[in-house]
Formats: sequence, C-alpha cells, structure tokens
Amino acid sequence: MEWRIDGANGAGQRLDRFLQGSVPDMSRSRLQDLIREGHVSLNDKAPKASATLHAGDVVRLVVPEAVSVAVEAQDIPLTVLHEDSDILVLDKPSGLVVHPAAGNPDGTLVNALLHHCNDLSGIGGELRPGIVHRLDKDTSGCMVVAKHDRAHRQLTDAFSNRRITKIYLAAVQGHPASKSGRIENTMGRHPVDRKRHTILRDGTGKTAITEWEVAGAFQDSALIQCRLLTGRTHQIRVHMKEALRCPILGDPIYSNTAKQSPKVTRLMLHAWKLAFEHPMTLRPLSFEATIPPEFQPWR
Repeated sequence: MEWRIDGANGAGQRLDRFLQGSVPDMSRSRLQDLIREGHVSLNDKAPKASATLHAGDVVRLVVPEAVSVAVEAQDIPLTVLHEDSDILVLDKPSGLVVHPAAGNPDGTLVNALLHHCNDLSGIGGELRPGIVHRLDKDTSGCMVVAKHDRAHRQLTDAFSNRRITKIYLAAVQGHPASKSGRIENTMGRHPVDRKRHTILRDGTGKTAITEWEVAGAFQDSALIQCRLLTGRTHQIRVHMKEALRCPILGDPIYSNTAKQSPKVTRLMLHAWKLAFEHPMTLRPLSFEATIPPEFQPWR
C-alpha cells in the first residue's frame, strides 16, 4: 500500500494516526508494531511512529503474512451457534479452559478453534482466533470469537462501551432477601488472596454493575438471572457472594463447597444469552446457549 501526502490527505498528521485512518482493518498499536519492525517507510526511510507528515511525502506499508503461533491445533468438539468470515459464536462447555497456559498447555478452546477455523486472517499478525471475552474454565455458555483484527477491535469496543447484552444463570446457596435488584460498586483483586477478586469499599478498583432477579428455587437454593452491564473478572461470583450473601454452588474459590446443599458437580454459572451488532454488517444478532441439564432442578 502506498500514499502520497498532500494538504487534504495527511499533511500535519502523525504517521501512526494517518495509517490508523487509512487502514481501518488494523489497530493503532498493530500499526505501531509494523512501523517499529520496519514494514513502513516514509520517503524510502525507516520512520518513527510519531513522525509528522508533510505535503509530497510518500508512505509505504507492506503487511507481512500472518505467522503461525506455537499452539497446536487439536480436534476438540465444538458447539457452534453461528459462524461467518468475521466471527464465530459458540457454546463453551464447562471444564474447557479458554487459553493455553502453565498447567494447561493444550486441550483448550484456542487449540480447538485453530483446528476448526480455516479462514483466520490473523490477530495482531498471528494466525490465531481473537478471544474478545473469556469465560472461566468451569463456566459454560455463549462466547464470541473474532477471526481478524477489525472484527476483534469492533467487538472489543462494543464490550467496553456496554453495547453487548450478556445474561447469565447462577444457581446459588440460600435465598436473596428480595426478588430482584441492581448491584453497583467497585471491584479489584483481593489484597491478600491474589486468586480472588473482591468489592473494594474504599472506592478504588473498577466499576462493576450487575442487574439480577430470582428465576427459580430448589431446596435451600435459588436460581438467579444476572444481566452484566460491565465485565469484571469474577464479577458475578463476587457479587453473589459478597453483595447477596449467596455464593454460587460449586464455586471452589468463593464458597465452601463441602458445606453447600444441594450437592453439585460443577460451578453453577452459565452464560445463557448474548446479543450484539455484527462488527462488520451491524446486523443485530442474538444467541442462546442450551441450559445444561445440571440446572434442571431450578427450572
């Protein structure tokens, strides 16, 4: 790609900002990486991202082929709710880790997606799926994945600006004092136990908002329907435990599972519904993940 700068086309702009407007499929950070790696020239010289453009300048960009990541593609069954050339929506089962990491080098959702998708154009220059939001290993339900940079950026922006509808089901120990409500506070990492997050009463942390209502009951437990207005780590798990005083059944981090009743075999949290505008066509999309049989007593 090549551009000749004139008074109406880029003169006075920073190089990285000019490229951001000229190549909408790439994020500014990705373009800055390409500049640093020598894939952009300004008048046949290697520029800095902050270089100011002038009339008559010639900018060239050569985008390298996306490189394969050091993650093995594995034939792991997936339940696909929707797929096109831009995105994939799936129903993740409980027990499936999203990203390879220490302790889980393979057998993850990313391994499965690399095997399933044959049309990835790359995220950040790598042939990999773009995980826009993640579910904990033991949480089941709807997830959306981007196949290229532009879709990833648009979806990330939609999540950040609360243009995504996310509805979860949580089976909890005990019964809330009321039938519905709204929890709004700030959350952050626990100051002592770094595996946990917590409500921060001093006002630090990030805003966390959950709207909830009771959707069913069984013995000394309840089914709570939660609508997430923000997406903090462990948000529902913390809000159920610390705000409602009703920890999620089967939660090994925020509850004493040995003392919970009824007994369950998994974390009882399910990403039930997901709705958003398609990142490229802007067509409204909505999806519903089948409610797992473990939730049947509360239905």
